[in-house]
Amino acid sequence: MNYPSDLKYTKEHEWIRIVGDIGYIGVTDFAQSELGELVYVEVDTVGEIISKDEVFGTVEAVKTTSDLFMPVSGEILEFNGKLDEADGDNPGLINEDPYGDGWIVKIKITDASELSELLDVDAYIALVS
Repeated sequence: MNYPSDLKYTKEHEWIRIVGDIGYIGVTDFAQSELGELVYVEVDTVGEIISKDEVFGTVEAVKTTSDLFMPVSGEILEFNGKLDEADGDNPGLINEDPYGDGWIVKIKITDASELSELLDVDAYIALVS
């Protein structure tokens, strides 16, 4: 399994990459492997401000659907067009490249203090081991 050290993680298996006050959010390599082949991603919260730990979308695999939870509070700026059925329609990118092309949403972080509540890579590895 791959766990980049430059990301922050949640106990619900989301990750966030911070670039200034912008965050890119996706699901971890562990999560995508547990879910199996992803067939659909739904995010209908673009433009909304979502609080930490609230649901911002769902991922659907062959056998299950899982909610996606915000790691920190923020405004959803963009849903990854490569995953969107209206654009690229390739949810399998999450399975293939969970930390790269498989990112799910881009947000404007509204409360940076919440980042300190997230797990670093060592704490996340301990969680999933």
